[in-house]
Amino acid sequence: MLRVLAVDDELPALEELCYLLREDPRIEQATGAGDAAAALRNLSRMLVAGDRLDAVFLDIRMPGLDGLDFSRLLTGFAAPPEVVFVTAHDDCAVAAYELGALDYLLKPVRPERLAEAVRRVDEAVHRALPSEGGPPAEDEMVPVELGGRTRLVPRSSVTHVEAQGDYVRLHTDEGSYLVRMSLASLARRWEAAGFIRIHRSTLVASAHISELRFDGGRAAVQVGEELLPVSRRHTREVRDLLVRRFRHNEAIQGDGPDA
Repeated sequence: MLRVLAVDDELPALEELCYLLREDPRIEQATGAGDAAAALRNLSRMLVAGDRLDAVFLDIRMPGLDGLDFSRLLTGFAAPPEVVFVTAHDDCAVAAYELGALDYLLKPVRPERLAEAVRRVDEAVHRALPSEGGPPAEDEMVPVELGGRTRLVPRSSVTHVEAQGDYVRLHTDEGSYLVRMSLASLARRWEAAGFIRIHRSTLVASAHISELRFDGGRAAVQVGEELLPVSRRHTREVRDLLVRRFRHNEAIQGDGPDA
């Protein structure tokens, strides 16, 4: 079953497209967004919740970020959704297909033509499904809003994350970014990528921990130039992680050509 997102700044057209998509038995969920900014927020929430998005049915002429620019942004994600353009304009088809669009529908959309686009999406998604036990995606891009612009921050660049109310602050070597999501959800999603909870309000990329310190019975980890406190509850987990990493590195060195 497919999970899709429809994006159109004209409400009647958006409602009609969502209705037709939800009538298709191959569609599990069809969410609507009134512009590209709202679509990015929806996509960000889905990423954090661990939900997948199989396809975006996308208008082209929209205020602010248009459909072609939005499609270019999607290519920055580790597993970008398929893109189907749904537009009243036939002069952007070449540009759309150059961006890798799966289909290009002209308004008003005929149900049978939309069904054909859904069939193409369904086939593409099943072709792209990884085999069971296959390797996970190498990285993940997190959309953050900066003064009306959207920037994609690679997960691999994040050294640690701090909870700030209903938001989290992602820290990188280049700066920090405030994103509306919960630390608990992010911890679950990024656990397989080596992120570890060191405090109820702090999540750290274990690869960026260079040292574990003890002072007066309290622990802290060195992450770049920052010394971050480790709560008593998480001290043993952090210590065991670093010990395992040390032994792993020692074993690798021992298997070297001079061993």
